[in-house]
Amino acid sequence: MPAAIVVGIVIGVLALAVGTLLGFILKNRIGKGQVETAEHRAGRILDEAKTKQRESLLEAKEEAIQLKGQAESELKGRRDEVRRLEQRVTSKEENLDRKTDTIERREESLNSRQQQVEEQKTELTELHQKRLQEIERVSGLSVAEAHDLLLQEIDEEIREDAARRLRQIEAEMKEKADLRSREILTTTMQRLTTDVVSESTVSVVPIPSDEMKGRIIGREGRNIRALEAATGVDLIIDDTPDAVSLACFDPVRREIARVALTRLVLDGRIHPTRVEEMVEKAREEVEATMAEAGEEAAIEANCPGLHPEILKTFGRLKYRTSYGQNQLKHAVESAHLAGMLADEMGADVKVCRLGALLHDLGKAIDHDVEGTHALLGAELARRYKIGPVVVNCIEAHHDEVEAESVEAVIVQIADAISGARPGARMETLDRYIQRLEALEEVANSFQGVEKAFAIQAGREVRVIVKPEQIDDMEAMRLARDVSKKVEESLEYPGQIKITVVRETRAVDYAR
Repeated sequence: MPAAIVVGIVIGVLALAVGTLLGFILKNRIGKGQVETAEHRAGRILDEAKTKQRESLLEAKEEAIQLKGQAESELKGRRDEVRRLEQRVTSKEENLDRKTDTIERREESLNSRQQQVEEQKTELTELHQKRLQEIERVSGLSVAEAHDLLLQEIDEEIREDAARRLRQIEAEMKEKADLRSREILTTTMQRLTTDVVSESTVSVVPIPSDEMKGRIIGREGRNIRALEAATGVDLIIDDTPDAVSLACFDPVRREIARVALTRLVLDGRIHPTRVEEMVEKAREEVEATMAEAGEEAAIEANCPGLHPEILKTFGRLKYRTSYGQNQLKHAVESAHLAGMLADEMGADVKVCRLGALLHDLGKAIDHDVEGTHALLGAELARRYKIGPVVVNCIEAHHDEVEAESVEAVIVQIADAISGARPGARMETLDRYIQRLEALEEVANSFQGVEKAFAIQAGREVRVIVKPEQIDDMEAMRLARDVSKKVEESLEYPGQIKITVVRETRAVDYAR
């Protein structure tokens, strides 16, 4: 039932009740005139209530009619939507049927083509067989006989070519034997006459007596701590008689500590204040020595006019070594080589000399600044207005930056010649151990190898094989394979002997 009808009925009932109650009260308590008035009012109230009831009923009917119209409109819209969806589904079904028909026709066409291809393959096979039969009939040879004949002819041709090449190589080797022998003798003499300075991170300071060790340490170690704090160097005081060791990877700091400790030992007065004074004086002396060394190197390399800060920094290389080679001497030597190469090739001699002299400038500061020494040196040179061609020579000498001129290539060559000439550098212990381990690793990578040992300073590799897996012929092949892999994967001076050992042991016990 609509809410308006319910409200009208409730209002009517309430009005009737109120009228009845008022009539009863007025009838009992007031006079007749008042009763008539009350009855008249009650009748009017009833009439108003009935009127409102009718209006409410009309409103409720109108609302019901509106709701019915809205419901019918929504229902009609949904029916239209369903009709459209049905039409869409019907259209898709028709398209799907058409596509299915097209696919079926394509499958039939493909099957037909495949059948034609198979028939053509069969015809080609038959034609090939007929052709082979015809060739065999005409030549009088079977396919296997023709194959063997062709291989025999190829083998004879290859053998003749190999023999001809071997004779040619032997003739060339005879022509070059005299020149090669001279080169070997020259290299040997150069090795014998070239000084090699071993790379070290430890300096030794002599002292007059072991009593001085206690004075260097000081009360509760205050003197040695002051010296280590001021220089950044580790002092090693052990049982070595009349000597104190200084350990540090920075050669400049190690030299400052050496000079300061030597002066303290000579002076005899050792206490923290005196230590700081001596370290400061030693630092000034070492810096003056480095500046002087940089100037002398520039004069020796015929590269005048460099900025004082460049020379001061460059002089730090006096205390820097690489694989036993002093870097300041290496720079000067590279400058001379670059100048001679530039003169022979018609390049700019001045640029080549200066680029080769400063190519390792970054090694003077790479302990303190992050980065590769080539880029650090180029940045430092650029800061002090060195020409761009020279800067490119510095930063490109290890191919970190592309070489932009022939002078940069000449600097690379001069650096390589100075560093790679016989006797220039000494192989470090770490690199030596790595080379031995690499040799053993190559030998152990083959199947059937039980153990491998690099002996005679890496000149021979002794390979122990498992006899149950490797026979005598296989051992010979293994020696050849190991030597070939060593040649392909490792770099080494001279030659390396590969020895494969196959051992069978029979053991019994007498009881």
